[in-house]
Amino acid sequence: MAQPIEGILETALYATDLDAAEAFYGTVLGLDKIARSDNRHIFFRCGPDVLLIFNPEETVKPPAPDSLQVPPHGTIGKGHACFRVSGDSLDAMAEKLKAAGIGIESEVHWPQGGRSIYFRDPSGNSLECAEAKIWGMG
Repeated sequence: MAQPIEGILETALYATDLDAAEAFYGTVLGLDKIARSDNRHIFFRCGPDVLLIFNPEETVKPPAPDSLQVPPHGTIGKGHACFRVSGDSLDAMAEKLKAAGIGIESEVHWPQGGRSIYFRDPSGNSLECAEAKIWGMG
């Protein structure tokens, strides 16, 4: 039987300051905003995928009867997401982050090939930009 899961469609991170998250992900990282719902969430296009930034204080509340019936969810604390970046673009991304005052916590040269850089968003989430070959892809 073929594997029914084709990939990850969306990834969620949590931030209580959505204005700071919107500026960071939209301006610093250059992601295109799909939608924002007040102080509840912001959605960004990330290549063929979607990055969801939720305010955990809002997503634990039950949905309103007249809204989409997405069940309450969320987490407290820092999460992690890794963005796929070509090797040619990794240095440019590091320079863009540094120019925006975002420190690079670590640069890793992986034994199986490829490299990645680690940094934080305004909420303290651990973010990574990496070449796909760190996982043996592309």
